[in-house]
Amino acid sequence: MKPIMVIAAANGYMGQVLMQYFRKDYKIFALVRSQPSQQVLQKFINMPVMDWFVWNETAQNHFDSLQDIFFVRWDGKTLGDWAKVLDGADVLINLAGRSVNCRYNQTNKREILESRIESTGILGEAVARAKKPPAVWLNSSTATIYRHAEDREMDEITGEIGKGFSVEIAKAWETTFAAAKTPQTRKVDLRTAMVLGLDGGVLPVLAKLVRFGVGGTMGNGGQYVSWVHEHDVCRAIEFLIAQPLEGAVNIAAQPRQNKEFMALLRKALRQPIGIPSTDWMLEIGALVLQTETELILKSRRVVSTRLEQAGFRFSYPTFETALKDFFQGS
Repeated sequence: MKPIMVIAAANGYMGQVLMQYFRKDYKIFALVRSQPSQQVLQKFINMPVMDWFVWNETAQNHFDSLQDIFFVRWDGKTLGDWAKVLDGADVLINLAGRSVNCRYNQTNKREILESRIESTGILGEAVARAKKPPAVWLNSSTATIYRHAEDREMDEITGEIGKGFSVEIAKAWETTFAAAKTPQTRKVDLRTAMVLGLDGGVLPVLAKLVRFGVGGTMGNGGQYVSWVHEHDVCRAIEFLIAQPLEGAVNIAAQPRQNKEFMALLRKALRQPIGIPSTDWMLEIGALVLQTETELILKSRRVVSTRLEQAGFRFSYPTFETALKDFFQGS
């Protein structure tokens, strides 16, 4: 029988990427707050949706005999019968957390924080109660935990933790994860950079801006963009499952300055025109789109020292190699 992986918040973009990648080697329990969309169900055709909270013998038999992916409801903050799927699982990956692509008003700030703290905390309780807990738990964090850095690279060893709302969220997230009493389970904080893929995340948005001729330099263009190809995220997680690393691990390819990043994207999409966006223009755009300019203007110069020291090599180490994979036929 295949080993068992539990993915919390599997409905989202990265959850779908991970399910697609790991389904060949694992049976997967996908924890979701609501029934997957038709788009998700079509991607994972013939995958049943569990329309009840109780993980009972009938559901267990169905999972054992038929499916390699099974969707299970949870609310991300209270214990329930969903927790039974962790007993005997081999790997837990937690992706839960409200999107930060919003205005940082008090309501949104509270929801961003609570969604991360509550989900991580309740998973910690569930793992602690399991008779046979997962051997490894990989919990989402973020590469934005480091300070605004244009002067030097930030890694897990010498990187300096920053200040501000996003950093405080990241610190609270990792603190909650560290506090989980799971002595039989190795724990890894995934400080992941901006994930690039064609089916979700920020890349389709940036590509649309470029195609409309407004994908020029953003701000002064000197800020660094930390990014990683979605395939390398999957490969890094696969590597971390097999290796004895624990604690904070950066997952980020070679960072590029925004002016270079956008120029390379324009070149890949054969768009010679790229109207630049000044700080004040970005402020207006962020207000219209109900987001924050920090997501664009903060310099994230993050590198993956611990992964590379352990022997991991990125399939797409440079932005040029990633763009070739994404847009070679464009």
